[in-house]
Amino acid sequence: MSRIGRSPIKLASGVTVNVNAANEVTVKGPKGELKQVIDRDIKVEVKDGELNVVRPTDQIRHRALHGLYRALLANMVTGVTDGFKKQLELVGVGYKAAHNGQLLDLSLGYSHNIIFEIPKELKLNTVTEKVRTR
Repeated sequence: MSRIGRSPIKLASGVTVNVNAANEVTVKGPKGELKQVIDRDIKVEVKDGELNVVRPTDQIRHRALHGLYRALLANMVTGVTDGFKKQLELVGVGYKAAHNGQLLDLSLGYSHNIIFEIPKELKLNTVTEKVRTR
């Protein structure tokens, strides 16, 4: 994890990072604001458009937390700038997915459809593609 923890996180324009006295990191960007409480032993430094995570010693606990918090902060920066996207593909005969507002309706071969309610913060899009057979 130490290799991950040592690499700096580049901050895009429009992203601000604040660290308060309780070691709570706030990342603000065009897509919103995220907060994360960091262990008191780990230091977070913001310099020259880069975010660095520094550990005090080489103890196993500090090394593990170093990489963990660096990865969490990098994901926070990505989340407030670009957002996250997950694309899924249904493969199978008769499998279908459709959405109506914030409800995802999956037909996966069971005796009934599976319906999920999607949180308001997420955007959902379903695309049906016709597969040509020979």
